[in-house]
Amino acid sequence: MNCDWVRKLIPLYFYGELPSEEEERVEEHLHGCAACAREMERQRRLAAALDRRLAEPPPLLLEECRVDLMAAIRSQTPPRGAVVSRGPWALFLEAMAATLAGFQRFRQPVGALALVALGFFAARFAGTNPGAAQAPDLSAAGEVYSTVRSIQPDNAGRVRIAYDETRRREVSGRMDDRGIQKLLLAAATESNPAMRVESVGLLSERAGSSDVRDALLNALSHDSNAGVRMKALEGLKPLAGDPEVRKSLAGALVSDDDPAVRMQAVDLLVTQRDDATVGMLQGLVQKENNDYVRLKCERALKDWNASVGTF
Repeated sequence: MNCDWVRKLIPLYFYGELPSEEEERVEEHLHGCAACAREMERQRRLAAALDRRLAEPPPLLLEECRVDLMAAIRSQTPPRGAVVSRGPWALFLEAMAATLAGFQRFRQPVGALALVALGFFAARFAGTNPGAAQAPDLSAAGEVYSTVRSIQPDNAGRVRIAYDETRRREVSGRMDDRGIQKLLLAAATESNPAMRVESVGLLSERAGSSDVRDALLNALSHDSNAGVRMKALEGLKPLAGDPEVRKSLAGALVSDDDPAVRMQAVDLLVTQRDDATVGMLQGLVQKENNDYVRLKCERALKDWNASVGTF
């Protein structure tokens, strides 16, 4: 944990809102960092000053602020345009580690082959590759990353190495550019949650497109990251009356494990009254385990002059 991240977590830590494992990591950092310890002391003084005031905020407002803060922390992304890159040497070492994993029995012969491969690629990246005729240099065309797939020595003392090369490209364009939209749709399913948050947030500006709408619905129903699901909900706001969207909103309200997502789903569902939504909210009031989600459901039913319970 770095200092910036710990300082964002200090309010949650102070009020006991962190999971035990993350709380231990924050405590460990505070014990070894004087600057963050001072920040923690400022938090204590602030809390003491607030405790002396008599104003009591509405319980629902307090919980909404709390879950919004947690959702915002979960969805933290690098600044737009920032590129996190590693050099080709670091990527090659990672590829070699993945390729040779599990070959403990052949540690010595494979180690020798690895040294040969390291010398080959070190020379290549340093610009002194003796076998340049058989391994063309593409560095002038852009940043190239290599992944070794196989290493085969022969009796003549030569080594045959099979590797894949990936070249990084960069494109730019407007959001209405079809090529840009296709790349954003692809990024919405990347394994990196920060990339998914960023792409879904940008796609939300074009929710009127059927492809984008389907991507947002998929993110809401299936993405494992609550920050991504919150971004999808923001993009679906203009489509809250669409039957397919309302079906997904109802599914999120009933089954999503994050209270912030469920509260946002209630807000979108109650923009239009229908009998199915009234019945669902009445049933949810009886079994919802989060007090503040339940309060939102009860408030919506009262605004609609509907009974809170089912009969």
